[in-house]
Amino acid sequence: MSAPLLEVKDLVVEYPAKGFRKEPFRALKGVSLDILPGETVGLVGESGSGKTTLGRAALGLAPVSGGTIHYDGREISHLKRAERRALSSEMQVVFQDPYSSLNPSMTIEQILTEPLTAAGVGSKEAKTRVRDLLDQVGLPADARDRLPREFSGGQRQRVAIARALALQPRLIVCDEPVSALDLSTQARVLDLFIEIQERTGVAYLFITHDLAVVRHISHRVAVMFRGEIVETGDGDQVTARPAHPYTQRLFMASPVPDPDKQETRRVERRALLDSEAAEGAAAA
Repeated sequence: MSAPLLEVKDLVVEYPAKGFRKEPFRALKGVSLDILPGETVGLVGESGSGKTTLGRAALGLAPVSGGTIHYDGREISHLKRAERRALSSEMQVVFQDPYSSLNPSMTIEQILTEPLTAAGVGSKEAKTRVRDLLDQVGLPADARDRLPREFSGGQRQRVAIARALALQPRLIVCDEPVSALDLSTQARVLDLFIEIQERTGVAYLFITHDLAVVRHISHRVAVMFRGEIVETGDGDQVTARPAHPYTQRLFMASPVPDPDKQETRRVERRALLDSEAAEGAAAA
Protein backbone atom coordinates (compact mmCIF):
# COMPACT_ATOMS: atom_id res chain seq x y z
CA MET A 1 0.00 0.00 0.00
CA SER A 2 1.30 3.46 -0.87
CA ALA A 3 2.07 6.06 1.79
CA PRO A 4 -0.66 8.61 2.57
CA LEU A 5 -0.67 11.78 0.50
CA LEU A 6 -2.34 13.67 3.36
CA GLU A 7 -1.97 12.48 6.95
CA VAL A 8 -3.75 14.24 9.81
CA LYS A 9 -2.89 13.02 13.29
CA ASP A 10 -4.47 14.04 16.62
CA LEU A 11 -5.43 17.41 15.12
CA VAL A 12 -6.78 20.07 17.46
CA VAL A 13 -8.21 23.37 16.26
CA GLU A 14 -9.19 25.80 19.00
CA TYR A 15 -10.52 29.33 18.69
CA PRO A 16 -10.02 31.85 21.52
CA ALA A 17 -12.88 33.17 23.63
CA LYS A 18 -14.68 35.97 21.83
CA GLY A 19 -17.79 38.06 22.45
CA PHE A 20 -20.42 36.13 24.39
CA ARG A 21 -18.22 33.00 24.32
CA LYS A 22 -16.19 33.14 27.54
CA GLU A 23 -14.29 29.91 26.98
CA PRO A 24 -12.15 28.87 24.00
CA PHE A 25 -14.05 26.86 21.43
CA ARG A 26 -12.46 23.55 20.40
CA ALA A 27 -13.68 22.86 16.86
CA LEU A 28 -11.54 19.72 16.37
CA LYS A 29 -10.73 17.40 19.26
CA GLY A 30 -7.82 15.19 18.26
CA VAL A 31 -8.89 14.16 14.76
CA SER A 32 -6.86 11.64 12.75
CA LEU A 33 -7.40 10.97 9.05
CA ASP A 34 -5.36 9.98 6.01
CA ILE A 35 -5.90 10.13 2.25
CA LEU A 36 -3.99 7.96 -0.21
CA PRO A 37 -2.90 9.17 -3.66
CA GLY A 38 -5.82 9.00 -6.07
CA GLU A 39 -8.34 8.26 -3.30
CA THR A 40 -11.57 10.00 -2.37
CA VAL A 41 -12.29 10.24 1.34
CA GLY A 42 -15.77 11.49 2.12
CA LEU A 43 -16.07 13.57 5.29
CA VAL A 44 -19.68 13.69 6.36
CA GLY A 45 -21.52 15.35 9.24
CA GLU A 46 -24.05 18.00 10.15
CA SER A 47 -23.32 21.72 10.09
CA GLY A 48 -21.04 22.57 13.01
CA SER A 49 -19.54 19.07 13.23
CA GLY A 50 -16.06 20.33 12.31
CA LYS A 51 -15.72 18.91 8.81
CA THR A 52 -15.13 22.25 7.08
CA THR A 53 -12.66 23.22 9.83
CA LEU A 54 -10.65 20.09 9.04
CA GLY A 55 -10.52 21.01 5.36
CA ARG A 56 -9.53 24.58 6.18
CA ALA A 57 -6.77 23.38 8.52
CA ALA A 58 -5.35 21.17 5.77
CA LEU A 59 -5.28 24.23 3.49
CA GLY A 60 -3.64 26.44 6.12
CA LEU A 61 -6.80 28.50 6.62
CA ALA A 62 -7.53 27.46 10.23
CA PRO A 63 -5.15 27.62 13.22
CA VAL A 64 -3.64 24.33 14.37
CA SER A 65 -3.52 24.18 18.17
CA GLY A 66 -2.26 20.62 18.46
CA GLY A 67 -1.42 17.52 16.46
CA THR A 68 0.15 17.43 13.01
CA ILE A 69 -0.69 17.58 9.31
CA HIS A 70 1.67 15.92 6.84
CA TYR A 71 1.46 16.30 3.07
CA ASP A 72 3.48 13.80 1.02
CA GLY A 73 5.60 13.14 4.12
CA ARG A 74 6.23 16.83 4.86
CA GLU A 75 4.94 18.49 8.01
CA ILE A 76 2.78 21.44 6.96
CA SER A 77 0.87 22.36 10.13
CA HIS A 78 2.60 25.71 10.64
CA LEU A 79 3.99 26.77 7.27
CA LYS A 80 4.82 30.41 6.66
CA ARG A 81 2.76 32.26 4.06
CA ALA A 82 5.35 31.98 1.28
CA GLU A 83 5.77 28.25 1.89
CA ARG A 84 2.01 27.74 1.90
CA ARG A 85 1.69 29.68 -1.36
CA ALA A 86 4.29 27.41 -2.95
CA LEU A 87 2.21 24.41 -1.88
CA SER A 88 -0.88 25.73 -3.71
CA SER A 89 0.16 23.95 -6.91
CA GLU A 90 -0.17 20.67 -4.98
CA MET A 91 -3.35 21.39 -2.97
CA GLN A 92 -6.41 23.19 -4.26
CA VAL A 93 -10.01 23.77 -3.15
CA VAL A 94 -13.49 23.86 -4.66
CA PHE A 95 -15.91 25.85 -2.49
CA GLN A 96 -19.60 25.32 -1.91
CA ASP A 97 -21.14 28.29 -3.66
CA PRO A 98 -20.29 28.73 -7.36
CA TYR A 99 -22.06 32.11 -7.27
CA SER A 100 -19.67 33.70 -4.77
CA SER A 101 -16.43 31.81 -5.44
CA LEU A 102 -15.89 33.38 -8.89
CA ASN A 103 -15.03 37.04 -9.46
CA PRO A 104 -18.12 38.43 -11.27
CA SER A 105 -16.12 41.12 -13.10
CA MET A 106 -13.61 38.71 -14.68
CA THR A 107 -14.12 36.61 -17.79
CA ILE A 108 -13.73 32.87 -17.50
CA GLU A 109 -10.41 33.09 -19.32
CA GLN A 110 -9.15 35.66 -16.81
CA ILE A 111 -10.33 33.50 -13.90
CA LEU A 112 -8.53 30.43 -15.24
CA THR A 113 -5.43 32.33 -16.32
CA GLU A 114 -4.90 33.99 -12.93
CA PRO A 115 -3.42 30.93 -11.11
CA LEU A 116 -1.36 30.04 -14.18
CA THR A 117 0.16 33.52 -14.36
CA ALA A 118 0.92 33.43 -10.63
CA ALA A 119 2.77 30.16 -11.19
CA GLY A 120 4.89 31.71 -13.96
CA VAL A 121 3.15 30.18 -16.97
CA GLY A 122 3.58 32.30 -20.12
CA SER A 123 0.58 33.88 -21.84
CA LYS A 124 0.71 31.65 -24.94
CA GLU A 125 0.88 28.45 -22.92
CA ALA A 126 -1.80 29.77 -20.55
CA LYS A 127 -4.24 30.26 -23.44
CA THR A 128 -3.68 26.66 -24.52
CA ARG A 129 -4.11 25.44 -20.96
CA VAL A 130 -7.37 27.37 -20.58
CA ARG A 131 -8.80 25.68 -23.67
CA ASP A 132 -7.74 22.28 -22.30
CA LEU A 133 -9.26 23.03 -18.89
CA LEU A 134 -12.60 24.02 -20.40
CA ASP A 135 -12.59 20.83 -22.44
CA GLN A 136 -11.80 18.76 -19.32
CA VAL A 137 -14.86 20.07 -17.50
CA GLY A 138 -17.19 19.88 -20.48
CA LEU A 139 -17.52 23.57 -21.35
CA PRO A 140 -17.24 24.98 -24.90
CA ALA A 141 -14.17 26.94 -25.95
CA ASP A 142 -16.17 30.14 -26.38
CA ALA A 143 -17.00 30.08 -22.66
CA ARG A 144 -13.65 31.76 -22.03
CA ASP A 145 -14.95 35.13 -23.25
CA ARG A 146 -18.04 35.17 -21.04
CA LEU A 147 -18.69 36.33 -17.47
CA PRO A 148 -19.77 34.02 -14.60
CA ARG A 149 -23.29 35.52 -14.52
CA GLU A 150 -23.92 34.12 -18.01
CA PHE A 151 -23.72 30.54 -16.73
CA SER A 152 -25.97 28.26 -14.71
CA GLY A 153 -24.98 27.09 -11.23
CA GLY A 154 -23.70 23.77 -12.52
CA GLN A 155 -21.66 25.46 -15.23
CA ARG A 156 -20.16 27.89 -12.73
CA GLN A 157 -19.11 24.98 -10.55
CA ARG A 158 -17.44 23.42 -13.60
CA VAL A 159 -15.48 26.67 -13.97
CA ALA A 160 -14.49 26.45 -10.30
CA ILE A 161 -13.34 22.85 -10.83
CA ALA A 162 -11.34 23.93 -13.90
CA ARG A 163 -9.66 26.63 -11.83
CA ALA A 164 -8.75 24.07 -9.15
CA LEU A 165 -7.24 21.82 -11.85
CA ALA A 166 -5.23 24.61 -13.48
CA LEU A 167 -1.99 23.85 -11.62
CA GLN A 168 -2.46 20.07 -11.82
CA PRO A 169 -2.79 19.47 -8.06
CA ARG A 170 -2.50 16.09 -6.41
CA LEU A 171 -5.16 16.85 -3.78
CA ILE A 172 -8.36 18.90 -3.97
CA VAL A 173 -10.41 19.79 -0.89
CA CYS A 174 -14.04 19.83 -2.04
CA ASP A 175 -16.14 21.73 0.52
CA GLU A 176 -19.83 20.93 -0.11
CA PRO A 177 -19.24 21.43 -3.86
CA VAL A 178 -22.68 20.22 -4.98
CA SER A 179 -24.96 21.26 -2.12
CA ALA A 180 -26.03 24.50 -3.87
CA LEU A 181 -27.08 22.59 -7.03
CA ASP A 182 -30.32 20.81 -7.94
CA LEU A 183 -30.31 17.01 -7.86
CA SER A 184 -29.86 16.37 -11.59
CA THR A 185 -27.02 18.89 -11.78
CA GLN A 186 -25.46 17.35 -8.66
CA ALA A 187 -25.30 13.96 -10.35
CA ARG A 188 -23.59 15.38 -13.45
CA VAL A 189 -21.01 17.31 -11.42
CA LEU A 190 -20.28 14.27 -9.24
CA ASP A 191 -19.73 12.18 -12.39
CA LEU A 192 -17.35 14.91 -13.58
CA PHE A 193 -15.33 14.66 -10.36
CA ILE A 194 -15.07 10.89 -10.85
CA GLU A 195 -14.04 11.22 -14.51
CA ILE A 196 -11.34 13.76 -13.62
CA GLN A 197 -9.98 11.49 -10.90
CA GLU A 198 -9.84 8.50 -13.24
CA ARG A 199 -8.00 10.59 -15.83
CA THR A 200 -5.57 12.50 -13.58
CA GLY A 201 -5.22 10.44 -10.39
CA VAL A 202 -6.05 13.44 -8.19
CA ALA A 203 -7.15 12.73 -4.60
CA TYR A 204 -10.18 14.35 -2.98
CA LEU A 205 -11.15 15.25 0.55
CA PHE A 206 -14.88 15.46 -0.17
CA ILE A 207 -16.77 17.34 2.54
CA THR A 208 -20.55 16.99 2.60
CA HIS A 209 -23.58 16.52 4.84
CA ASP A 210 -25.27 14.23 2.31
CA LEU A 211 -24.80 10.48 2.67
CA ALA A 212 -26.15 9.87 -0.85
CA VAL A 213 -23.34 12.02 -2.25
CA VAL A 214 -20.79 10.19 -0.10
CA ARG A 215 -22.04 6.82 -1.32
CA HIS A 216 -21.74 7.91 -4.94
CA ILE A 217 -18.21 9.27 -4.91
CA SER A 218 -16.16 8.04 -1.91
CA HIS A 219 -13.78 5.14 -1.53
CA ARG A 220 -13.72 5.62 2.24
CA VAL A 221 -15.95 7.61 4.57
CA ALA A 222 -15.29 9.37 7.87
CA VAL A 223 -18.23 10.57 9.95
CA MET A 224 -17.73 13.65 12.14
CA PHE A 225 -19.75 14.60 15.21
CA ARG A 226 -18.96 17.49 17.54
CA GLY A 227 -15.35 17.82 16.45
CA GLU A 228 -14.51 14.12 16.47
CA ILE A 229 -14.52 11.28 13.94
CA VAL A 230 -16.95 8.70 15.28
CA GLU A 231 -16.93 6.16 12.45
CA THR A 232 -14.79 5.28 9.44
CA GLY A 233 -14.93 2.61 6.78
CA ASP A 234 -15.35 2.02 3.07
CA GLY A 235 -18.21 3.85 1.40
CA ASP A 236 -20.58 0.88 1.08
CA GLN A 237 -19.96 -0.29 4.63
CA VAL A 238 -20.67 3.03 6.32
CA THR A 239 -23.68 3.99 4.20
CA ALA A 240 -25.30 0.54 4.07
CA ARG A 241 -24.49 -0.68 7.60
CA PRO A 242 -23.81 2.36 9.81
CA ALA A 243 -22.54 1.27 13.22
CA HIS A 244 -22.45 4.47 15.28
CA PRO A 245 -25.82 5.84 16.51
CA TYR A 246 -25.01 9.27 15.07
CA THR A 247 -24.31 7.78 11.62
CA GLN A 248 -27.57 5.85 11.86
CA ARG A 249 -29.47 9.07 12.66
CA LEU A 250 -27.73 10.85 9.80
CA PHE A 251 -28.70 8.07 7.40
CA MET A 252 -32.30 7.99 8.58
CA ALA A 253 -32.58 11.77 8.17
CA SER A 254 -31.49 11.73 4.52
CA PRO A 255 -34.45 11.94 2.10
CA VAL A 256 -35.42 9.17 -0.33
CA PRO A 257 -37.86 9.46 -3.27
CA ASP A 258 -40.08 6.57 -2.06
CA PRO A 259 -42.73 7.89 0.42
CA ASP A 260 -43.11 4.49 2.13
CA LYS A 261 -39.37 4.13 2.68
CA GLN A 262 -39.22 7.72 3.86
CA GLU A 263 -41.92 7.03 6.45
CA THR A 264 -40.12 3.86 7.57
CA ARG A 265 -36.92 5.84 8.07
CA ARG A 266 -38.82 8.49 10.02
CA VAL A 267 -40.29 5.86 12.36
CA GLU A 268 -36.90 4.14 12.83
CA ARG A 269 -35.19 7.46 13.56
CA ARG A 270 -37.84 8.39 16.12
CA ALA A 271 -37.45 4.99 17.82
CA LEU A 272 -33.65 5.40 17.89
CA LEU A 273 -33.92 8.87 19.41
CA ASP A 274 -36.42 7.64 22.02
CA SER A 275 -34.11 4.75 22.89
CA GLU A 276 -31.12 7.06 23.32
CA ALA A 277 -33.17 9.46 25.44
CA ALA A 278 -34.28 6.56 27.68
CA GLU A 279 -30.68 5.35 28.05
CA GLY A 280 -29.57 8.87 28.94
CA ALA A 281 -32.30 9.23 31.56
CA ALA A 282 -31.38 5.85 33.08
CA ALA A 283 -27.70 6.79 33.24
CA ALA A 284 -28.56 10.09 34.97
